[in-house]
Amino acid sequence: MESTFNIKEFFKNMKKRLPIILIMTFLITALFGIASYTLLKPIYQASTQLLVNQTVKSGEEGTALSIDDNLQLISTYNVIIKSPVILNAVIEELKLADTVATLDEKITVSSTENSQVVQIAVEDESMSQAVAISNTVASVFQAEIKSLMNVDNVKVLAPAVESANPSPVKPDPFLNMAIGAILGFMLGTGIAILLDQMNTTVRTEEDIEEIIGLQVLGIVSSAKTEKEFKKSGVIYDQKEMVENVENEKLKTISNPKIGGSY
Repeated sequence: MESTFNIKEFFKNMKKRLPIILIMTFLITALFGIASYTLLKPIYQASTQLLVNQTVKSGEEGTALSIDDNLQLISTYNVIIKSPVILNAVIEELKLADTVATLDEKITVSSTENSQVVQIAVEDESMSQAVAISNTVASVFQAEIKSLMNVDNVKVLAPAVESANPSPVKPDPFLNMAIGAILGFMLGTGIAILLDQMNTTVRTEEDIEEIIGLQVLGIVSSAKTEKEFKKSGVIYDQKEMVENVENEKLKTISNPKIGGSY
């Protein structure tokens, strides 16, 4: 007989395994929370804004660039900012232990569409280090772009500053715990399904029909065990004895007395 998925039976079985699902959900959520607060190191972010403007040097004269020309240069600047030429100079100036590859991973360069502002964001385990790297990258780029592209149209609009009480941008404990709750629920549900599939106990008439492929004609009720039978026999004997005693008392009361008192 071909088996079909019974959604009602599925939810019934999941209800039986609900404690497992809840335990796994709570456990994984707690693990993600503990890892977020104790194991993962906080990451801070600092950002510097550059304004692409001014003029292009051409010999001894300066030619003003249009906004469209500046916007076209921004995509090129985004690549140059993270180039080894700039990053090596930053590493030497700040005497960093990073390589060009590791420093590149910390830096994100972005610009809003149709905007002449370029933002250099740096993430680091130290807030002061992130501020220093962000501002140094901006200053080095501003100095090097003059010789690299013979232009002078970059100005630092807003340097990075270190706040009194910086807040880390990573990790986000609440987000991690939400992810842990979802993963825990999925894992618990998977375990519940696995346990249900591994349970080969015949529980209903439908299980018998599915296994042997024959229709069930009747059901024989379970017989009492020897212990239960003896226990019920003792209770019956005690009850019968009590009834006999009561009957004897009634007979004694109802029988007339022989003789009398004078």
